[in-house]
Amino acid sequence: MAKQKCIVLIDGSNFYFKLKELKLHGLLNFDFSGFIKMLARNRIIVKSTYYVGKIRTNGSIKAEKMLADQQKLFAHLKKNNIRYSLGYLLKTNNKFHEKGVDVNMAVDILVAAYENLCDTIILVSSDTDLLPAIKKAKEKGKTVEYVGFSHQPSIAMVANCSRSRLLTKEDLLLFTKTR
Repeated sequence: MAKQKCIVLIDGSNFYFKLKELKLHGLLNFDFSGFIKMLARNRIIVKSTYYVGKIRTNGSIKAEKMLADQQKLFAHLKKNNIRYSLGYLLKTNNKFHEKGVDVNMAVDILVAAYENLCDTIILVSSDTDLLPAIKKAKEKGKTVEYVGFSHQPSIAMVANCSRSRLLTKEDLLLFTKTR
C-alpha cells in the first residue's frame, strides 16, 4: 500500500503569537523541519508553507529592524525546507493588519484538494475564515487536520476539521533550542 501524502500549512502570525503567549520566543531558534516531520508522522510531506504578511519599510528604524528580522526568518524557513507565502500588512489607526494571508492559505487548500496533491491537509491555524475551503477539501475526500494550541483551541476548527491535535507547551519545547 502506498504511503499517504500530506501538505502542512502554517499561519505564521497565528503561530508566532501563540508561541509568544506560551513564552516561547525566537522563531529563528525553532526547529521547523522537526516540527513538520512530527506533524506529518509517517506520511510523505509533499509541501510545507509558512504564510505571513510582508513587512515593508517606511524608513523608520523600527520598520528596518522588523524587515531585517523577517528576512532572517525567511532564510531560516528556507534552511528548514519550508516555503513561505506572502500577504501584506495594512496599517490602519496605527495598527498593522495582515491582508491576503488567509486567502493564500484557502487557495492552497483548494488547489491541493482539486489537483489531488495529497491525502491530508495539516493546518496550523485557528483562522475560521478557512472553514469554507476546509469544507470543500473534505467534500473532495481529503482529510483536514487542525493543529491548534491547548491553551486556546478553536472550537469551530475542532468541529469542522476531520481530525484535531492540540499542542501543549511541552510539545513545542521539543523544537526550541532554548530547552
